[in-house]
Amino acid sequence: MPTIRDVAKLARVSTATVSAAITGSAFVSPTLKSRVLVAIEQLGYSPDGVARSLKKGVSNLLGLILPDITNPFFTEFVQAAEGYAQEAAYSVLLCDSGEDLDKELAYLRLMRSHRVAGLILCPVGTTELYETTAVRQAGLPVVLVDRRIPGLEVDSVTIDNHAAALEATRYLLDLGHARIATIAGIAGRFTSEERLRGFQDALSERRIVVPASYIRHGNYLENEAFRVCCQLLRETPAPTALFVANNHMLIGVMRAVTELGLTCPKDISIAAIDDFPWANAFTPRLTTIRQPVRQMAEEVVRLLLRRVAGSAGEPVHTVLEASLIVRESCARHSDRLAAKPTAARKKAAIKR
Repeated sequence: MPTIRDVAKLARVSTATVSAAITGSAFVSPTLKSRVLVAIEQLGYSPDGVARSLKKGVSNLLGLILPDITNPFFTEFVQAAEGYAQEAAYSVLLCDSGEDLDKELAYLRLMRSHRVAGLILCPVGTTELYETTAVRQAGLPVVLVDRRIPGLEVDSVTIDNHAAALEATRYLLDLGHARIATIAGIAGRFTSEERLRGFQDALSERRIVVPASYIRHGNYLENEAFRVCCQLLRETPAPTALFVANNHMLIGVMRAVTELGLTCPKDISIAAIDDFPWANAFTPRLTTIRQPVRQMAEEVVRLLLRRVAGSAGEPVHTVLEASLIVRESCARHSDRLAAKPTAARKKAAIKR
Protein backbone atom coordinates (compact mmCIF):
# COMPACT_ATOMS: atom_id res chain seq x y z
CA MET A 1 0.00 0.00 0.00
CA PRO A 2 1.56 3.36 -1.01
CA THR A 3 2.49 5.80 1.74
CA ILE A 4 2.78 9.56 1.97
CA ARG A 5 6.55 9.14 1.59
CA ASP A 6 6.01 7.36 -1.75
CA VAL A 7 3.85 10.26 -2.92
CA ALA A 8 6.49 12.79 -1.79
CA LYS A 9 9.25 10.90 -3.58
CA LEU A 10 7.34 10.61 -6.87
CA ALA A 11 6.22 14.27 -6.75
CA ARG A 12 9.75 15.40 -5.73
CA VAL A 13 8.46 17.32 -2.69
CA SER A 14 8.56 16.91 1.08
CA THR A 15 5.99 14.90 3.05
CA ALA A 16 4.93 18.19 4.68
CA THR A 17 4.08 19.59 1.25
CA VAL A 18 2.03 16.48 0.43
CA SER A 19 0.13 16.81 3.69
CA ALA A 20 -0.55 20.52 3.12
CA ALA A 21 -1.72 19.87 -0.43
CA ILE A 22 -4.17 17.22 0.78
CA THR A 23 -5.54 19.01 3.86
CA GLY A 24 -5.21 22.64 2.81
CA SER A 25 -3.52 23.39 6.13
CA ALA A 26 -0.87 25.57 4.45
CA PHE A 27 -0.31 27.28 1.10
CA VAL A 28 1.07 25.10 -1.69
CA SER A 29 1.82 26.57 -5.09
CA PRO A 30 -0.39 25.37 -7.96
CA THR A 31 2.61 23.72 -9.63
CA LEU A 32 3.58 21.66 -6.58
CA LYS A 33 -0.04 20.83 -5.78
CA SER A 34 -0.53 19.56 -9.31
CA ARG A 35 2.53 17.31 -8.99
CA VAL A 36 1.21 15.94 -5.68
CA LEU A 37 -2.24 15.20 -7.13
CA VAL A 38 -0.72 13.45 -10.16
CA ALA A 39 1.46 11.30 -7.86
CA ILE A 40 -1.56 10.41 -5.69
CA GLU A 41 -3.50 9.38 -8.79
CA GLN A 42 -0.64 7.29 -10.20
CA LEU A 43 0.04 5.50 -6.92
CA GLY A 44 -3.58 5.11 -5.83
CA TYR A 45 -2.71 6.66 -2.48
CA SER A 46 -5.46 7.09 0.15
CA PRO A 47 -4.75 9.28 3.19
CA ASP A 48 -4.93 7.42 6.49
CA GLY A 49 -7.96 8.93 8.16
CA VAL A 50 -7.50 6.89 11.34
CA ALA A 51 -3.93 8.10 11.73
CA ARG A 52 -5.04 11.70 11.25
CA SER A 53 -7.80 11.24 13.82
CA LEU A 54 -5.29 9.91 16.35
CA LYS A 55 -3.15 12.97 15.83
CA LYS A 56 -6.06 15.45 16.01
CA GLY A 57 -8.04 13.53 18.66
CA VAL A 58 -11.12 13.58 16.42
CA SER A 59 -12.01 12.45 12.91
CA ASN A 60 -14.14 13.82 10.09
CA LEU A 61 -16.69 11.09 10.83
CA LEU A 62 -20.20 11.49 12.21
CA GLY A 63 -21.63 8.42 13.92
CA LEU A 64 -25.19 7.30 13.19
CA ILE A 65 -26.87 4.54 15.25
CA LEU A 66 -30.42 3.61 14.21
CA PRO A 67 -32.71 0.80 15.42
CA ASP A 68 -33.90 -0.60 12.08
CA ILE A 69 -32.31 0.39 8.79
CA THR A 70 -34.86 -1.72 6.87
CA ASN A 71 -37.60 0.70 7.93
CA PRO A 72 -38.21 3.06 4.96
CA PHE A 73 -38.33 6.03 7.35
CA PHE A 74 -34.77 5.39 8.51
CA THR A 75 -33.58 4.49 5.00
CA GLU A 76 -34.70 7.88 3.73
CA PHE A 77 -33.26 9.59 6.81
CA VAL A 78 -29.82 8.01 6.28
CA GLN A 79 -29.72 9.07 2.63
CA ALA A 80 -30.60 12.66 3.51
CA ALA A 81 -28.33 12.92 6.56
CA GLU A 82 -25.36 11.53 4.65
CA GLY A 83 -25.89 14.10 1.92
CA TYR A 84 -25.98 17.01 4.38
CA ALA A 85 -22.91 15.65 6.18
CA GLN A 86 -20.96 15.39 2.93
CA GLU A 87 -21.76 19.01 2.12
CA ALA A 88 -19.95 19.87 5.37
CA ALA A 89 -17.00 17.58 4.47
CA TYR A 90 -17.98 14.81 6.91
CA SER A 91 -18.53 11.12 6.28
CA VAL A 92 -21.05 8.96 8.14
CA LEU A 93 -20.36 5.75 10.06
CA LEU A 94 -23.69 3.87 10.13
CA CYS A 95 -24.68 1.15 12.61
CA ASP A 96 -27.99 -0.72 12.96
CA SER A 97 -28.81 -1.66 16.57
CA GLY A 98 -31.82 -3.79 15.60
CA GLU A 99 -33.71 -2.48 18.67
CA ASP A 100 -31.09 -4.36 20.74
CA LEU A 101 -29.66 -2.43 23.69
CA ASP A 102 -26.49 -4.52 23.97
CA LYS A 103 -25.71 -3.90 20.29
CA GLU A 104 -26.34 -0.20 20.73
CA LEU A 105 -23.91 -0.01 23.67
CA ALA A 106 -21.30 -1.91 21.66
CA TYR A 107 -21.72 0.57 18.80
CA LEU A 108 -21.32 3.48 21.20
CA ARG A 109 -17.95 2.02 22.18
CA LEU A 110 -17.12 1.62 18.49
CA MET A 111 -17.89 5.29 17.87
CA ARG A 112 -15.51 6.31 20.64
CA SER A 113 -12.76 4.07 19.28
CA HIS A 114 -13.13 5.67 15.84
CA ARG A 115 -13.07 9.12 17.43
CA VAL A 116 -16.19 10.30 15.65
CA ALA A 117 -16.71 14.05 15.87
CA GLY A 118 -20.34 13.65 16.92
CA LEU A 119 -23.16 11.13 17.12
CA ILE A 120 -26.73 10.92 15.81
CA LEU A 121 -28.67 8.39 17.87
CA CYS A 122 -32.16 6.91 17.81
CA PRO A 123 -32.07 5.35 21.29
CA VAL A 124 -33.50 2.00 22.36
CA GLY A 125 -32.79 2.22 26.10
CA THR A 126 -34.28 3.92 29.15
CA THR A 127 -33.72 7.36 30.62
CA GLU A 128 -31.64 6.01 33.52
CA LEU A 129 -29.24 4.18 31.22
CA TYR A 130 -28.41 7.24 29.16
CA GLU A 131 -28.14 9.54 32.16
CA THR A 132 -25.70 7.31 34.00
CA THR A 133 -23.69 5.52 31.36
CA ALA A 134 -24.20 5.32 27.63
CA VAL A 135 -24.27 8.88 26.31
CA ARG A 136 -22.23 10.47 29.10
CA GLN A 137 -19.49 7.89 28.73
CA ALA A 138 -19.41 8.47 24.99
CA GLY A 139 -17.95 11.90 25.75
CA LEU A 140 -18.94 13.46 22.43
CA PRO A 141 -21.70 15.70 21.03
CA VAL A 142 -24.98 13.77 20.61
CA VAL A 143 -28.26 14.60 18.89
CA LEU A 144 -31.24 12.28 19.33
CA VAL A 145 -33.55 11.68 16.37
CA ASP A 146 -37.13 10.33 16.24
CA ARG A 147 -37.11 9.39 19.95
CA ARG A 148 -36.46 11.64 22.90
CA ILE A 149 -35.18 10.53 26.28
CA PRO A 150 -37.06 12.73 28.81
CA GLY A 151 -34.63 14.34 31.20
CA LEU A 152 -31.54 13.70 29.07
CA GLU A 153 -29.81 17.02 28.40
CA VAL A 154 -28.89 16.65 24.74
CA ASP A 155 -30.37 18.08 21.53
CA SER A 156 -33.19 16.20 19.81
CA VAL A 157 -35.29 16.31 16.65
CA THR A 158 -38.69 14.62 16.50
CA ILE A 159 -42.10 15.12 14.99
CA ASP A 160 -45.07 16.04 17.17
CA ASN A 161 -46.07 12.40 17.67
CA HIS A 162 -49.03 13.23 19.87
CA ALA A 163 -50.46 15.64 17.29
CA ALA A 164 -49.88 13.15 14.45
CA ALA A 165 -51.80 10.38 16.22
CA LEU A 166 -54.50 12.84 17.24
CA GLU A 167 -54.99 13.94 13.62
CA ALA A 168 -55.13 10.40 12.21
CA THR A 169 -57.61 9.24 14.86
CA ARG A 170 -59.79 12.35 14.49
CA TYR A 171 -59.96 11.62 10.77
CA LEU A 172 -61.35 8.14 11.49
CA LEU A 173 -63.80 9.61 14.00
CA ASP A 174 -64.95 12.21 11.47
CA LEU A 175 -65.80 9.36 9.11
CA GLY A 176 -68.26 8.08 11.70
CA HIS A 177 -66.19 5.33 13.31
CA ALA A 178 -66.60 4.76 17.05
CA ARG A 179 -65.10 1.27 17.39
CA ILE A 180 -61.51 2.29 16.68
CA ALA A 181 -58.58 0.12 17.80
CA THR A 182 -54.84 0.69 17.63
CA ILE A 183 -51.73 -1.35 16.92
CA ALA A 184 -49.26 0.53 19.11
CA GLY A 185 -45.46 0.46 19.24
CA ILE A 186 -43.12 -0.64 22.03
CA ALA A 187 -44.57 0.05 25.48
CA GLY A 188 -42.57 2.60 27.45
CA ARG A 189 -40.78 4.17 24.48
CA PHE A 190 -41.24 7.94 24.14
CA THR A 191 -42.49 7.85 20.54
CA SER A 192 -44.83 4.92 21.18
CA GLU A 193 -46.32 6.48 24.28
CA GLU A 194 -46.87 9.85 22.59
CA ARG A 195 -48.66 8.21 19.66
CA LEU A 196 -50.79 6.11 22.00
CA ARG A 197 -51.64 9.21 24.05
CA GLY A 198 -52.73 11.02 20.89
CA PHE A 199 -55.00 8.11 19.96
CA GLN A 200 -56.56 8.03 23.43
CA ASP A 201 -57.00 11.80 23.61
CA ALA A 202 -58.86 11.84 20.28
CA LEU A 203 -61.31 9.26 21.63
CA SER A 204 -61.68 11.16 24.91
CA GLU A 205 -62.59 14.34 23.02
CA ARG A 206 -65.64 12.53 21.61
CA ARG A 207 -66.32 10.76 24.92
CA ILE A 208 -65.77 7.39 23.29
CA VAL A 209 -64.60 4.47 25.43
CA VAL A 210 -63.19 1.38 23.74
CA PRO A 211 -62.36 -1.99 25.34
CA ALA A 212 -58.85 -2.44 26.72
CA SER A 213 -58.43 -5.24 24.18
CA TYR A 214 -58.62 -2.62 21.41
CA ILE A 215 -55.08 -1.53 22.32
CA ARG A 216 -52.49 -4.04 21.08
CA HIS A 217 -48.72 -3.64 20.93
CA GLY A 218 -47.07 -4.71 17.69
CA ASN A 219 -43.64 -3.56 18.96
CA TYR A 220 -42.82 -1.93 15.58
CA LEU A 221 -42.46 -5.40 14.03
CA GLU A 222 -44.35 -6.61 10.97
CA ASN A 223 -44.87 -10.20 12.15
CA GLU A 224 -45.90 -9.18 15.66
CA ALA A 225 -48.37 -6.67 14.22
CA PHE A 226 -49.78 -9.42 11.99
CA ARG A 227 -50.26 -11.71 14.99
CA VAL A 228 -51.95 -9.21 17.31
CA CYS A 229 -54.06 -7.75 14.49
CA CYS A 230 -55.44 -11.20 13.67
CA GLN A 231 -56.46 -11.50 17.33
CA LEU A 232 -57.94 -8.01 17.34
CA LEU A 233 -60.05 -8.45 14.21
CA ARG A 234 -61.62 -11.57 15.73
CA GLU A 235 -62.95 -9.53 18.66
CA THR A 236 -66.71 -9.34 19.22
CA PRO A 237 -67.68 -6.72 18.38
CA ALA A 238 -64.82 -6.20 15.97
CA PRO A 239 -63.39 -2.71 15.43
CA THR A 240 -64.47 -0.90 12.27
CA ALA A 241 -61.25 1.15 12.06
CA LEU A 242 -57.59 0.81 13.00
CA PHE A 243 -54.90 3.36 13.82
CA VAL A 244 -51.45 1.82 13.25
CA ALA A 245 -48.40 3.44 14.86
CA ASN A 246 -45.80 2.86 12.12
CA ASN A 247 -45.22 1.60 8.59
CA HIS A 248 -43.68 -1.81 9.36
CA MET A 249 -46.67 -2.70 11.50
CA LEU A 250 -48.98 -1.37 8.79
CA ILE A 251 -47.67 -4.03 6.40
CA GLY A 252 -48.37 -6.70 9.03
CA VAL A 253 -51.87 -5.29 9.52
CA MET A 254 -52.64 -5.43 5.80
CA ARG A 255 -51.46 -9.05 5.76
CA ALA A 256 -53.82 -9.82 8.66
CA VAL A 257 -56.76 -8.23 6.85
CA THR A 258 -56.09 -10.44 3.83
CA GLU A 259 -55.55 -13.53 5.99
CA LEU A 260 -58.98 -13.14 7.59
CA GLY A 261 -60.72 -12.59 4.28
CA LEU A 262 -61.66 -9.00 5.06
CA THR A 263 -61.67 -6.07 2.67
CA CYS A 264 -60.19 -2.64 3.34
CA PRO A 265 -61.92 -0.20 3.61
CA LYS A 266 -65.28 -1.98 3.26
CA ASP A 267 -64.81 -4.10 6.41
CA ILE A 268 -62.07 -2.17 8.15
CA SER A 269 -60.71 1.36 7.67
CA ILE A 270 -56.98 1.83 8.31
CA ALA A 271 -54.80 4.90 8.91
CA ALA A 272 -51.17 4.84 10.02
CA ILE A 273 -48.17 6.96 10.92
CA ASP A 274 -45.23 6.91 8.47
CA ASP A 275 -45.73 7.33 4.78
CA PHE A 276 -43.51 5.13 2.64
CA PRO A 277 -42.93 4.53 -1.09
CA TRP A 278 -45.26 1.50 -1.31
CA ALA A 279 -48.20 3.19 0.45
CA ASN A 280 -49.38 4.50 -2.91
CA ALA A 281 -48.92 1.08 -4.53
CA PHE A 282 -51.13 -0.95 -2.16
CA THR A 283 -54.73 -1.74 -3.05
CA PRO A 284 -56.31 0.26 -1.60
CA ARG A 285 -53.80 3.10 -1.52
CA LEU A 286 -52.99 3.73 2.15
CA THR A 287 -53.90 6.78 4.24
CA THR A 288 -50.83 7.75 6.27
CA ILE A 289 -49.16 10.47 8.29
CA ARG A 290 -46.11 11.72 6.39
CA GLN A 291 -43.06 12.76 8.41
CA PRO A 292 -40.80 15.55 7.06
CA VAL A 293 -37.82 13.20 6.87
CA ARG A 294 -35.41 15.38 4.89
CA GLN A 295 -36.16 18.37 7.10
CA MET A 296 -35.47 16.21 10.16
CA ALA A 297 -32.15 15.05 8.71
CA GLU A 298 -31.08 18.60 7.85
CA GLU A 299 -31.94 19.85 11.33
CA VAL A 300 -30.17 16.93 13.05
CA VAL A 301 -26.94 17.47 11.09
CA ARG A 302 -27.11 21.24 11.62
CA LEU A 303 -27.51 20.89 15.40
CA LEU A 304 -24.75 18.29 15.63
CA LEU A 305 -22.24 20.33 13.64
CA ARG A 306 -22.96 23.35 15.87
CA ARG A 307 -22.03 21.25 18.90
CA VAL A 308 -18.98 19.79 17.13
CA ALA A 309 -17.83 23.36 16.47
CA GLY A 310 -18.02 24.06 20.21
CA SER A 311 -21.41 25.75 20.54
CA ALA A 312 -22.62 25.66 24.14
CA GLY A 313 -25.99 26.43 25.69
CA GLU A 314 -29.18 24.67 26.71
CA PRO A 315 -30.35 21.59 24.75
CA VAL A 316 -32.45 22.34 21.69
CA HIS A 317 -35.54 20.16 21.23
CA THR A 318 -36.87 20.65 17.70
CA VAL A 319 -40.41 19.38 17.12
CA LEU A 320 -41.60 19.30 13.51
CA GLU A 321 -45.12 18.93 12.16
CA ALA A 322 -46.24 15.88 10.16
CA SER A 323 -49.07 15.87 7.61
CA LEU A 324 -52.03 13.58 6.90
CA ILE A 325 -52.05 12.07 3.40
CA VAL A 326 -55.59 10.94 2.63
CA ARG A 327 -55.85 8.09 0.14
CA GLU A 328 -58.31 5.16 -0.12
CA SER A 329 -57.91 2.92 2.95
CA CYS A 330 -60.56 4.73 5.02
CA ALA A 331 -64.29 4.84 4.30
CA ARG A 332 -67.28 6.50 5.91
CA HIS A 333 -68.96 4.27 8.47
CA SER A 334 -72.67 3.96 9.32
CA ASP A 335 -74.35 2.20 12.22
CA ARG A 336 -76.71 0.54 9.76
CA LEU A 337 -73.83 -1.28 8.10
CA ALA A 338 -72.20 -2.06 11.44
CA ALA A 339 -75.37 -3.76 12.67
CA LYS A 340 -75.28 -6.22 9.80
CA PRO A 341 -71.87 -7.96 9.58
CA THR A 342 -70.54 -8.71 6.15
CA ALA A 343 -69.89 -12.27 5.06
CA ALA A 344 -66.18 -11.63 5.50
CA ARG A 345 -66.67 -10.57 9.13
CA LYS A 346 -68.78 -13.67 9.79
CA LYS A 347 -66.00 -15.80 8.29
CA ALA A 348 -63.40 -14.08 10.50
CA ALA A 349 -65.55 -14.73 13.58
CA ILE A 350 -65.95 -18.41 12.68
CA LYS A 351 -62.15 -18.77 12.45
CA ARG A 352 -61.94 -18.05 16.17
